[in-house]
Amino acid sequence: MQPPHFSKQSRILGTMGSVPFQKLISAFNFQRLLRPGHVTQNSSGQLATSKMIPRRLVLHMIPLNFCLHAEALEMKEAEVIRSQKLDSGVRIQDIIDGEGEEAHEGDFVEVNYVCRRSNGYFVHSTVDQFSGETSPVVLPLNEKEIIKGLKEVIIGMKVGGKRRALIPPSLGYVNDTLGPIPDEFGPRRSLLSHVKEPLIFEVQLLKVL
Repeated sequence: MQPPHFSKQSRILGTMGSVPFQKLISAFNFQRLLRPGHVTQNSSGQLATSKMIPRRLVLHMIPLNFCLHAEALEMKEAEVIRSQKLDSGVRIQDIIDGEGEEAHEGDFVEVNYVCRRSNGYFVHSTVDQFSGETSPVVLPLNEKEIIKGLKEVIIGMKVGGKRRALIPPSLGYVNDTLGPIPDEFGPRRSLLSHVKEPLIFEVQLLKVL
């Protein structure tokens, strides 16, 4: 009969794509999984009991090799993306270099964006997560109407470009009059409840108006 811990293991492996490797490994209690083996005699003449890992566990662990290989590839690809840290503290990654008109301070721009918390949890987006439909917004590149961090991210972008940025709270929603803020009550409430946290914005520049 299969020990009950295998069912827990299966659940963990089923979701291991979103679990850090260290946490995944620590989730397995190897002391419990080891089972008594044969009693052997070492070179000193002392008796020792060896432990053997169940064959079924070994088979279950095989997918980890592929998981780690894929994770390593993702890390290598991420390192290729050019990144920079501005003097203000904003961290920017250029995902796609645009080829159109460049945005400057004082311009009005049309963008699509996705806003997430620093842990990756979704907050708000102009792109519907299910249908893919977009509702671009027009933003003025000045500090009176838009959060300073996002203004710094967009300035210097070219139309068609895409950037990902980590914006510290001091350059984010320091008051509730700064945009972009969603019109809907739910998304607005969700956003304003996390204004004291760093936020991740992924922005695509569509037009310079």
